Amino acid sequence: MRVCGIDCGSETTGYGVVEWDEGAREPRLAFLAAAGICPPKKTELPQRLAFVYNAVLAVFESFRPDVVAIEEVFYSVNAKSALKLGHVRGVALLAAATAGIPVAGYAPLTIKSSVTGYGLAAKEQVQFMVARLLALPSAPSPADAADALAIAICHIHHAQTLSQQEARAI
Repeated sequence: MRVCGIDCGSETTGYGVVEWDEGAREPRLAFLAAAGICPPKKTELPQRLAFVYNAVLAVFESFRPDVVAIEEVFYSVNAKSALKLGHVRGVALLAAATAGIPVAGYAPLTIKSSVTGYGLAAKEQVQFMVARLLALPSAPSPADAADALAIAICHIHHAQTLSQQEARAI
């Protein structure tokens, strides 16, 4: 299973592609890619959104994920920031729908709990565990890319749990 995690942001949208490598001697998570999508700063919102949309579609074309995992909308004190994040999230959802890729959404607490075992883990703890789980020499950069990888790992963990539960039910 190949998963593209997306961490939507108004300045930087992170993406991370992770695969569950069943064919390895010992099945494991495999890191494929991670980066930040940074639209030009001095452009208007519609152009920034178009930039993110085109970049996300290019990632989908390059890596052909089986599923896209996106962080669910969280509530922010600043309504303007929350609205901008909602726009970017909408663009990512549209890109996935355009590419015909199913989407899974996860709450921030679920993502942190799945990766670190603690839903209120600090950002640094999440980055450390992402690097450990993917056998990377250091935490991915930018932080948005590490968060996107955490979202992808969360989906893989959840999919494995569901698969095991279905196998037991048979």
